[in-house]
Amino acid sequence: MVNKPYQWTSFDVVNKIRYAIRMQKIGHAGTLDPLATGLLILCTGKLTKQLESLQGMEKEYTGTMMLGKTTPSYDSETEVDTETETSHLTEAQVQAATAPFIGEIDQLPPMFSAVKVEGERLYKKARRGESIELKARKVNISVFELTAIQLPEVHFRVVCAKGTYIRSLVHDFGQALGVGAYMTALCRTRIGEHRLEDAWQIDDLVAQIKENPQTNSEVLP
Repeated sequence: MVNKPYQWTSFDVVNKIRYAIRMQKIGHAGTLDPLATGLLILCTGKLTKQLESLQGMEKEYTGTMMLGKTTPSYDSETEVDTETETSHLTEAQVQAATAPFIGEIDQLPPMFSAVKVEGERLYKKARRGESIELKARKVNISVFELTAIQLPEVHFRVVCAKGTYIRSLVHDFGQALGVGAYMTALCRTRIGEHRLEDAWQIDDLVAQIKENPQTNSEVLP
């Protein structure tokens, strides 16, 4: 288990560890966007057979959103394209707006995502400026709580099932409030029973592997 650094892709982490352990068969359970941080579970060798079951486990995130502004990517990857006044909002209104997003809901993936349409990742189409009609899909959110409200900034915690896009949740939440929103920070804190506090920092893990190459199978995931 690794704490994915900010601006690293999940594939960057896999490559770093693959080079350290000199093993080609390695994968991760659940992609994190480059601007997200947090728990990334790696499996090597025969353990890669566990990836599918790990990916299906419940996930927990903490994050921050900015109300009153939107971006095409729903996060900080792209520039702000709309701004709306938020001074009329009260904490009670913001808190109450979470209710419709708890349980099974319909959600559209972000255009800037790794979802494949016609055999190509959506983010590639988005970067070319192509407009694609997306289909909503069912996702399940068991917890959506606001942990601090410092308007226009809001901090939150989400517990959800596989396939949920937190960026889309933030975007849709802003739309429900009538002011828009985009995600400014995200950290995955848990996958099933696996927790971020038990994860390795990348440099520490690489150092451990180099010092004790014979224990690679014990270090990962």
